Amino acid sequence: MTTEMNGLLIGCGFFSGNHLHGWADVEGARIAAVCDRDADRARGAAETFGIPAWHQDAAVLGSGAFDFVDICTTMDTHEALIAQAVDAGVPVIVQKPFAPDIETCLRIEAHARAAGVPVMVHENFRFQKIFRRLKEILDSGEIGETTFARLSWRNDIDVYSNQPYLLKTERFMIMDVGIHMLDLARFLMGDAADVTCLNQSVRPGLAGEDAATILLRHDSAATTIVDVSYAAHRHPNPFPQTLGEIEGRDGTVQILEGEILRIHSGGATRDEAIAADTRGWTSAPWTQIQDSVPRTEQHFVDALRSGAEFETSAQSSLQTYALAEAAYRSAASGRLIHIADLMKEVRP
Repeated sequence: MTTEMNGLLIGCGFFSGNHLHGWADVEGARIAAVCDRDADRARGAAETFGIPAWHQDAAVLGSGAFDFVDICTTMDTHEALIAQAVDAGVPVIVQKPFAPDIETCLRIEAHARAAGVPVMVHENFRFQKIFRRLKEILDSGEIGETTFARLSWRNDIDVYSNQPYLLKTERFMIMDVGIHMLDLARFLMGDAADVTCLNQSVRPGLAGEDAATILLRHDSAATTIVDVSYAAHRHPNPFPQTLGEIEGRDGTVQILEGEILRIHSGGATRDEAIAADTRGWTSAPWTQIQDSVPRTEQHFVDALRSGAEFETSAQSSLQTYALAEAAYRSAASGRLIHIADLMKEVRP
């Protein structure tokens, strides 16, 4: 495959501008058309980003005009849209969360696998520069076998103005940001076998949780604490930084504000500052997240071209989603949830 691939982006809402800016930076692919049920939004996105065509009906997936589709819609629409793409033989990259529940995720993955159509979940936290570098340090063995991690994402960013539906979302914080953090925990520390969770609804009137504390026990016997909150008041606001540390048998790496990794190893300490990409369309405080979007999209395109497995394929993402499902079940029941037992229960 040597020619530029043509893509369709479905969903021209809040975060889609980052996707469209990102695709303009991707080598080997372009967005040839956008689609949204709201004609004004679809037309506006096409005009703003110089995209040749816009549509209101996702049935255009069956036209044969597209080499891939980027689904940037809410999770309740994913199953039907991915099914349309799969039935048309169009590879998919879909925004997280994969679907509203694990049973739906399993149906989506099974349908795509049976049809032989590749599906990737847009998990962009692991594609942030700071975490690609952190993974290199861990893989180098500099701090030895990892034994503990804490990944913390706590701020009071106003997510409700641009996404008011979150006020009425019963599965809120874990699905909005926690799912990214659980994928990051898997990326850095490996798969996990057991989950414990406590949820909180700090803001009055929410239908779901706006804070959660999750404890993972990994297959390696290492443990990770994932804590997330939209109700943590600090000045300046650390959004959108993930902070924490990873401990190994021979050292520790701290993840500090300002995108700094502090490595304690061999009796010495050094700091590595991770510089932003300086893309013309990014802006504070969103830069760290925005920079990761084209990297996520480039991985999708590169894997499609080479035939390699996506890092966050539908199949792999079932493991991440199982951790989120287990977190909700643990919070509701007060029990430790074994992932193996959960998957036996939910698989058809």
